[in-house]
Amino acid sequence: MSLAHTAAEYMLSDALLPDRRGPRLKGLHLELPLDRMVKFIAVGFPLLLMSLAFAQEFSSGPPIRCFSPSNFSIRQAAYVDGSCWDSLIHHEQDELGQNKMKSLWPHKALPFSLLALAVVMYLPVLLWQYAAQPALSSDLLFIISELDKSYNRSIRLVQHMLKIRQKSSDPHVFWDELEKARKERYFEFPLLERYLACKQRSHSLVATYLLRNSLLLLFTSAIYLYLGHFHLDVFFQEEFSCSIKTGLLSDETHVPHLITCRLTSLSILQIVSLSSLTIYTLLVPVIIYNLTRLCRWDKRLLSIYEMLPAFDLLSRKMLGCPINDLNVILLFLRANISELNSFSWLRVLCVLKDTTTQKHNIDTVVDFMTLLAGLEPTKPKHLTQRVCDENP
Repeated sequence: MSLAHTAAEYMLSDALLPDRRGPRLKGLHLELPLDRMVKFIAVGFPLLLMSLAFAQEFSSGPPIRCFSPSNFSIRQAAYVDGSCWDSLIHHEQDELGQNKMKSLWPHKALPFSLLALAVVMYLPVLLWQYAAQPALSSDLLFIISELDKSYNRSIRLVQHMLKIRQKSSDPHVFWDELEKARKERYFEFPLLERYLACKQRSHSLVATYLLRNSLLLLFTSAIYLYLGHFHLDVFFQEEFSCSIKTGLLSDETHVPHLITCRLTSLSILQIVSLSSLTIYTLLVPVIIYNLTRLCRWDKRLLSIYEMLPAFDLLSRKMLGCPINDLNVILLFLRANISELNSFSWLRVLCVLKDTTTQKHNIDTVVDFMTLLAGLEPTKPKHLTQRVCDENP
C-alpha cells in the first residue's frame, strides 16, 4: 500500500504547477496576431513608400525636366525647372479654344500624403492602446492566474483526499463524506466563473475593438477615394505645358508662352498608387475576418477548461450573444496560450478522458486525478452492495 500511495503522491506533486513569483507575464500579448499584422502593414507600408520616393528624388535628381529654349543659359534653364515645379500647373486649351489649367499637385504632395496616411492608420492603434489595453491587461492577469490556481487547487484537493483515505480506517466514512462534499459543491470555486459571467454583460472592450476595425475600414475607403479622385487624374500624364511668363518675365518677348516639361517622378507615383491599392485591398478581408470572429465563441478553449470545477459555461448553456467582452477576452486568452501553464495539462487530461472506458464517472480534473491516484471516482460497487445487504 505504501508503495502505491507514494507513487500516487509523486504523480500528483509532478502535476502541480510551479508558483509564479516576481514579475509576471512579461510577454503578455495585448494585440491579436492578425491585428498586429494589419498594424505593421497599414502603418509601415506608406512609410516604406515614402522612403522610396525620397530615395528616388535624391538618386535621380529633380523630379521634373523642362525643355527650355536653346538660347537659355544653364541658370535660366534651372530657373524654369524650379518655377514649373513650384507651380506644377498644366495649361491646355479646351474644345472652345479657351485656356484651361489643371493642377498636378499630387506629384509634389506624394511623400507628405504617405506620411499623413501612416499617421491616420496609426490612430486606431492608439485608440486600442489607451482605451482598451489597460483594462484588458488586468483582466488577462487575473483570469490566467485564477485558471492556473483553480487547476492547482484541484490537484491539492486530490492530494488531501488521498491522505484522508490513507488515514481512514472505515472506507464507508470516507466515501460518505466524499459524496456529501460533492452534493454540497464543496469542490467548486465559482469566483472565476462568476467573473466571466459578468464579462458577458460588459461591452467596453468589444466596443473599442469594433471601433478600431471600423476606423480601419473607413480610412481604407478614404484611401480609395483619394487615389481615385486625385491620383487617377494625373496617373498617365507624363508631360505638361508650363507657363513662366509671370512677374518680371510677363513682358519679355523672347520668353515663350508655354514650355513643355516632363515628370520624371511619374513612375514613382504609379508604383505608389498601384501598390497602395493592392495592399489595402488585401487588408480589407483580414479586417472583416477580425470582425466576424466576434460573432462566434471559441468553444475549443472553453471545452478544455470545462474540466475545472465550477467552470461549466458550456454545459450550463450560459453563453448568449457572443458580441461582448468575454468573447474578446477568450480571443486574447487563445493568443496568450503560452502563458497558461494549466492548458497543456488539461488538454492531455481531455484526451485521456475521451479515451477512458469510464467516461460516465469523469467530469472534472478532480475525478480524473482521483482515478489516476488509485481511488475510484465514485463509491466502489462492493461497498455499495455491502451497505444494501446490511440495510435490506
